[in-house]
Amino acid sequence: MILKKCLATLALAMTLTGGASAAEPVKVGLILALTGPFGAYGKQIEHGVELYLKTNGDTFGGRKVQLVIKDDSPGTAGDVSKRLAQELVVQDKVDILAGFTLTPSAFAVAPVATEAKKPMIVMNAATSAITTKSPYIVRTSMTLPQNTAPMASWAAKNGIKKVFILVADYGPGYDAEGQFKKTFEAAGGQIVGDVRAPVKNPDYGPFLERIKDSKPDAVFLFLPPGAGTIAFMKGFEERGLDKAGIKMIATGDLTDEEILDSIGDQALGMITSFHYSEAHKSPENAAFTTAYHKAYPDDRPDFMSVAGYDGMHLIAAVLDKTHGSTDADAFVAAAKGMKWVSPRGPISIDPDTRDIVQDIYIRKVEKVGGKLQNVEFDHVSAVKDPGKQ
Repeated sequence: MILKKCLATLALAMTLTGGASAAEPVKVGLILALTGPFGAYGKQIEHGVELYLKTNGDTFGGRKVQLVIKDDSPGTAGDVSKRLAQELVVQDKVDILAGFTLTPSAFAVAPVATEAKKPMIVMNAATSAITTKSPYIVRTSMTLPQNTAPMASWAAKNGIKKVFILVADYGPGYDAEGQFKKTFEAAGGQIVGDVRAPVKNPDYGPFLERIKDSKPDAVFLFLPPGAGTIAFMKGFEERGLDKAGIKMIATGDLTDEEILDSIGDQALGMITSFHYSEAHKSPENAAFTTAYHKAYPDDRPDFMSVAGYDGMHLIAAVLDKTHGSTDADAFVAAAKGMKWVSPRGPISIDPDTRDIVQDIYIRKVEKVGGKLQNVEFDHVSAVKDPGKQ
């Protein structure tokens, strides 16, 4: 009798304590460009996701998180991203879709998320309209209008009257171009020219000549960080646009920490607007950058690694809130209005648009301890995506 009671007690204890550990893992399918021209983007997002799990554990809401990673390089071929998303849903049985390095990838996968009823966490792709493409999309990165409007306002308030616009010829570029024009002209500024440069292998020479001939006070840029950005900035100096008194202003992609050292001292003095800087002063960012440098000593944390980190934070917090449920409707309902303090500062999820609300900082490239950094000197608090207003 005593033995039977002991066995019954042991069985009950195992039932009570073993539920969480016996639960199926939550599979998160990460679709990222990990090779090719945008491979650094995917690497940084992956770093951010993994760093969150390393520093906060990998079990939330009683369920362990398991990553399933797919490379959709170069990230601009939507059909590849869509096929991989379908494989993740059908073959890998993932519960959540996440990642999305570039806009074409996010646009292509949105219908898959809707049809399969899977939460979809966008960790970089920045075209404003993305969250309108599926009711299950939540974004933890940014939109280009969100980063552009504060730059246009700052320029108009600081003696810049005439601007030439150059953007990359795809969705985020169109958003940046449209928002800068709208905000700058409303503040009394004049656009003296604009051009859209090819995303792949652009020849900036003719564009630089057009900029120089139009004699603006400044050129406003949106270019994805990488070799093309470095080539433009070198051409800007070589063709004497800086000596002609033309300022360079941009969204912070242009001086991303991933390429800042490669640009070199010609980046000094560059003014940008952005939502994250490695040099951001806060206890949360100090902890994040310390952990990042320890885990990835050959890289520098940037806006993409923070978006991956915050994307994983969102998933973890929602799982805790839903007690491990990944039901798409319940997941999105739990995510709406969620607030926390990120390494970038205070952020929240807009309950109406499922987009991120965050502070945008005006920064200047300076040498800090011998290292080039985007040093924040002004900011606008709690900026919603103006592209949806």
